[in-house]
Amino acid sequence: MQFTLQRLVSVTLVLALSVQAGGSDYHVGIGKADITGPAADVNMMGYAMLEQIVSGIHTRLYARAYIVADPTQDSNRFVFVNLDACMASQAVTLGVIERLKVEFGDMYTERNVAISGIHTHSGPGGYLQYVLYDITSLGFVKQSWEAVVSGIVESIRRAHANVKPGKLRVNHMELLGANANRSPSAYLHNPEEERARYQHDTDKIMTQLSVTNSEGRGTGAISWFPVHCTSINNTNDLISGDNKGVASQFMEKWAAKQSVEVGTAGSSNPGQLQVTGDFVAAFGQANVGDTSPNIQGAFCQDTGLACEDHSLCNGRNKLCIARGPAWPDNFRSNEIIAQRQADKARELLLSASEQVSGPIDFRHAFLDMTNVEVKKSQYTRAGRTCPAAMGFSFAAGTTDGPGAFDFKQGDTNGTLFWKVVGHFLHNPTESQISCQAPKPILLDTGNAHIPYEWQPSIVEIQILRVGQFVILCVPGELTTMAGRRLREAVQAQVQPSWENVTITIAGLTNTYSSYVTTFEEYQAQRYEGASTIFGPHTLDAYIQEFLRLADDMMGGRPTESGPTPPNMIKNQWSFLPPVVIDTAPIGSHFGTVVHDVLKTPYHVNDTVTVTFQSACPRNNVRTGDTFLAVQKLQEDTGQWVTVYTDNDISTKFHWQRPHMLSSESTATVTWKIPEGTEAGTYMIWNYGDYKHLIGGTVPFTGHSSSFTIGEPKSTLWRALKQFKHKLWRWC
Repeated sequence: MQFTLQRLVSVTLVLALSVQAGGSDYHVGIGKADITGPAADVNMMGYAMLEQIVSGIHTRLYARAYIVADPTQDSNRFVFVNLDACMASQAVTLGVIERLKVEFGDMYTERNVAISGIHTHSGPGGYLQYVLYDITSLGFVKQSWEAVVSGIVESIRRAHANVKPGKLRVNHMELLGANANRSPSAYLHNPEEERARYQHDTDKIMTQLSVTNSEGRGTGAISWFPVHCTSINNTNDLISGDNKGVASQFMEKWAAKQSVEVGTAGSSNPGQLQVTGDFVAAFGQANVGDTSPNIQGAFCQDTGLACEDHSLCNGRNKLCIARGPAWPDNFRSNEIIAQRQADKARELLLSASEQVSGPIDFRHAFLDMTNVEVKKSQYTRAGRTCPAAMGFSFAAGTTDGPGAFDFKQGDTNGTLFWKVVGHFLHNPTESQISCQAPKPILLDTGNAHIPYEWQPSIVEIQILRVGQFVILCVPGELTTMAGRRLREAVQAQVQPSWENVTITIAGLTNTYSSYVTTFEEYQAQRYEGASTIFGPHTLDAYIQEFLRLADDMMGGRPTESGPTPPNMIKNQWSFLPPVVIDTAPIGSHFGTVVHDVLKTPYHVNDTVTVTFQSACPRNNVRTGDTFLAVQKLQEDTGQWVTVYTDNDISTKFHWQRPHMLSSESTATVTWKIPEGTEAGTYMIWNYGDYKHLIGGTVPFTGHSSSFTIGEPKSTLWRALKQFKHKLWRWC
């Protein structure tokens, strides 16, 4: 009997290993939740422009959470959250972990939770805890922070409740025409023999991890590709997920439509992967630092001459602006870059054949980056990191969004005036100046502590592994070559043991600490180098420490947690005034139509515009809800059905006051009628809440008159209209 039992156990183990080798089932959960936050009055995070204040919504912002768990040991799991925000924030991460521990105990901690931002520059700011990143938002904005924290927790909660057996597949393909290098002159500082190994000066590979359920239907995917979410420039005042947020919308709508078509008529392509209607598509950020979606390049606004190499026009930086594929229409350029990512992600999803198999593992460490000693190795040069500091070229901005005061990229000297101004914050020591060289220090942020810390000293690094797929979670923006070096070093270390490994970088994860260039790019001191806050050896330090984590993972050893970062939420200053009261003009009321729709029929590609008497959107951020609705009358039932909300790219919700101190306001809803819209009767609604004098809020609604959309106009009419548009552009 004992011999038989031993043989049974042996056979069972062999079968289990065989299944594992062929692509095992994991337990996978996916969840999505709204993180949009305040749609008025708050400065946008990204361009650091004081005048760029949120005044409405282009698309809503979401957290998309993916849980991957070991079916044989359910507590062995990790969570990756892709965030439609400019970046992850240490303040947000600390808040999320604190709430998860209350609800789930030790199941989700800083060790196995990764929160990564897509880097949209069109979202509300004020949710970071360090002074420098909250200056333009007039300090900390609790409403922004709360929306992001509660949304992430809710996305994880939904993913946790949705955990079920599933399979993972990994795939990668080249995507061209979706990014360009915005600092090519800095890239050229890298060794020629290193550059010769690569065809392009930005990475062109999209990497995807996709999920199928036990029925073999696709339920979600995360796609990593390096491109800045700066398709929509710094003149925009509407909240938007930019190109990656819109790519998510495109792919999720495709999945919903495909699911309906299969359910009603059967698959027209029986061999093709089918997807669920609630498919969740995330578009993650990679080594994004020197990439741009403005693929036409940078040109002087006054002369039309190219200015990409030096980023100056007649000695000034403000007029050197990069152009997207549909310039000067930023929103159309955004849709083009989004569609290219969505199309490639769909292609990756439908062609994925490599199944993921193998163990789940993760390592995490807090790292004091102010004084890391880097030892010389095959992948690192000897040196030491420094306390944080920002260089002069940081203030110059980039060709995606130039800065103020005509600072210049590539400045390795600085000016006396701005050195004096910067020294009011803190006068850098000779040691700091030497450590950060050749960066001329504008702001010695690492040694500034009033009213609290200006930039992080303690960051966190993390590795997530499922089978042959590895995610390197980095707390900043690595440039193209910096990302290549990090991936190459980790790949060389783990490949002998793990084989056939696919490694991706998840940038802007858990903590934000600005940029990471190569040592050589740092010498050029363009924007990215000036914003590499821990000095020229920053990348080498990260490579060394990621190799330490990888070595611990390979050896099955725990990783030392490192020093705990400060939680300064209770110390935050905020100068954003509250909403005191909303009023409507005498004889009017909230929701009244100020400017109504036209009486004549509309057609596809026309824009419907309605203006309502409204109130401040900060009174209720309407999480998981909408400020507008486009409704269609169902002729057979007489019922009005919502067909579009403020999350659709065809709609825009724009809120404004007649002047800054006014208690009156209006909301303008626009709807550009998309292709495929059915003829019929429609109506536009506005939803809001007004604040009265005693402090409470009251909901209100308003709606336009009904209007009609006619049958599509003739091909000849559309051709004439397109010719007229082209003629206008030529002139």
